[in-house]
Amino acid sequence: MIRMLSALLLTLAIAVPGATETVVPTDRAGIALSFAPVARSSAPAVVNIYARQLVQDRSNPFAGDPFFDQFFQGMGGPARVENSLGSGVIVSADGIVVSNHHVVADATDIRVVLADRREYAAQVLLDDPQSDLAVLKVQADEPLPALAIGDSDALQVGDLVLAIGNPFGVGQTVSSGIISGLARSALQVGDGTGYFVQTDAPINPGNSGGALVDMAGRLVGINTAILTKDGGSNGIGFAVPSNLVAVVVAQAEAGAKRFTRPWAGMQAQEVDGSLAEALGLDRPLGVMITRLHPQSPFAAAGLMDGDVVLSLGRAPVNTPQEFMYRLAVLGPGPQPVTYVHDGAQVEAEVTLAPAPEDPPRDTLTVTEDVILRGATLARINPAVIAEMNLPLDATGVVVLGVRDFAREVGLQPGDILVGINGYGVTTPADALDLAREATRRWQIDLIRQGQPLRLRFRL
Repeated sequence: MIRMLSALLLTLAIAVPGATETVVPTDRAGIALSFAPVARSSAPAVVNIYARQLVQDRSNPFAGDPFFDQFFQGMGGPARVENSLGSGVIVSADGIVVSNHHVVADATDIRVVLADRREYAAQVLLDDPQSDLAVLKVQADEPLPALAIGDSDALQVGDLVLAIGNPFGVGQTVSSGIISGLARSALQVGDGTGYFVQTDAPINPGNSGGALVDMAGRLVGINTAILTKDGGSNGIGFAVPSNLVAVVVAQAEAGAKRFTRPWAGMQAQEVDGSLAEALGLDRPLGVMITRLHPQSPFAAAGLMDGDVVLSLGRAPVNTPQEFMYRLAVLGPGPQPVTYVHDGAQVEAEVTLAPAPEDPPRDTLTVTEDVILRGATLARINPAVIAEMNLPLDATGVVVLGVRDFAREVGLQPGDILVGINGYGVTTPADALDLAREATRRWQIDLIRQGQPLRLRFRL
């Protein structure tokens, strides 16, 4: 009892305005008294972000159509300015700021405003839609307040946290709550491959990109999304774990323009109760490999279709999203992988690396006066598969971009060319040779979004 009273008195002494020292509370008594020391130490590093984007007004129903748009060029309405509001976190005294991709996406002008109302222009160093993270840089004449990045793997359900941001543009706001869930991945955020920390600390529009901090004032997440029926907070918010934030920031500081993940070269599904029973597992856990690319590092490590991956880098993986998160956080290099093969648990070492450029992509932009004029083509390899999210079994040639005549005949970025006039296509050079054929009747076979499609036309 005496020890508890002493702790309370000590916390009172350091939290009262005018006291000679302000520190973050380190015991339950201090935390119970007030969150003020944590907020005071963390809030200066949380910023408001104002992003402006020029949007072309499309006033006709055919604008953007790959065929009809050619007849309506110049008929769109005037460009208008759209403003977005969000939050960000300074993670380095030299002006590195982390926010959400959806806060700054396609912005033409970004302003960062600190809690003390200092304002700076910012530029995007790295933008990653998959993780919904963006790394910005501001130029300041003096060191800026920054938050240390904590270890999100150390979080436990029930830990106290604060969410700091600018909800609805009312100004910097601090809300409190707990970690209410870990390893949340069944969310339609970004491209659906995210992995999040869940909190009941109130998060509202404008909080996106703000800080989720622990009771030591460390950044443990970037607030990203909420589940809501009316647009307001219902006590279910999600943050990108700080361990992923740290890896993204490190690549941005190293000069990367896009975030590079190790390539798995596999498709997997979550193991549910019925699948666990069929596989002879005593309970549902891990992810089962359903397809492996021949160049997958996991195939090289000895894994096969039907094996169940239990852990990667000594961390459990129970959903495909969690598996991808572990890949991103671990980065390139050898890592232990534990899996089940034919009912036996096996441990191996897998060498994680970015998707290989093998064979070379041989990118080609067609400028000749042929049916593919204006198309940019590439040979499909693991790197192209990863960049364009193509099926693992994709082969041949993919369309990277279209304009001019290639657009008019109906080609779209992401189309996989299978054949031209009945002849197979394996390289961009093959496609160009076939496009030079002296004929007026054309048939282009392709795969679009996983579905076969045939374009027929006459010139």
